[in-house]
Amino acid sequence: MSTFQFPPSIRSRPVYGTLAPRPGKAHLMIADAEGAEAILSLAGQGPGLMAKTHVIYIPKGTGETYVDQLRALKSAQFYTGPTYAASVQRIRRVLSDAHMGLQVYLAGTEGLMGQAEAEAIAAGIPHSAIQTEHRGSVARRMQCVHCKGITEDVMTDPFTCAHCGLNLFVRDHYSRRLAAFQGVCVDAEDPGNVPEPRELYS
Repeated sequence: MSTFQFPPSIRSRPVYGTLAPRPGKAHLMIADAEGAEAILSLAGQGPGLMAKTHVIYIPKGTGETYVDQLRALKSAQFYTGPTYAASVQRIRRVLSDAHMGLQVYLAGTEGLMGQAEAEAIAAGIPHSAIQTEHRGSVARRMQCVHCKGITEDVMTDPFTCAHCGLNLFVRDHYSRRLAAFQGVCVDAEDPGNVPEPRELYS
């Protein structure tokens, strides 16, 4: 099982639940990596659910592990994309074509869920119609508050900004608009005094 219990944190930090089928004429499921496990579990709970569902899946490091199982669910539409960036136009198209009552299910990494949720909200999907379930990696999508650059899949604290090279402290402060946590320079007052990086949640 690829679940993780996040420790209590500040109010801005997202809280995730467990996907459950809801009534609706159409459903959109977006997942990456081990998020496929949540979709597979969800599909078994709702008879007829997948016949009304568009699945968008990004395997990331899991390769073909889940692809055949997801395809076997016989959803109305099934798409696999190499990256989120390569899949976002399809996500936007599905959301722009959606009718009232669309149910959105997001599963996998925090980066995937945050970005897809922001797209859904921008398209007018009410927050109450969006469910999230974390599965797999606890890596974070981080924004440097100094240069505004985004570093994907951050696993250590502190980490080096991929854009400006500053050593950043991994904070729990989260921007839903940017779908990213905020990183602040860890040695601003004492340049070079950088703590030894450690793995998140270790």
